Amino acid sequence: MAGLVYVGTVLALAGMLALGYCIWAAISAKRAGLPDDALRARLQRIVTINMGALLVSALGLMAIVMGIFLG
Repeated sequence: MAGLVYVGTVLALAGMLALGYCIWAAISAKRAGLPDDALRARLQRIVTINMGALLVSALGLMAIVMGIFLG
């Protein structure tokens, strides 16, 4: 079950890195001074990536917990 913990750790770290990217992208989009429509479109794309990152991170944490319980 150690493999499940390692896979979960990789998934959780990948999700956290993607969340960091979303934060960086949202801050840079706000600072770019775009018109409202362009800013809204860019932030909608970032929100989509954010939801995927949260999913990957949650799956990684679930894998870690299952690996600990089964191990």
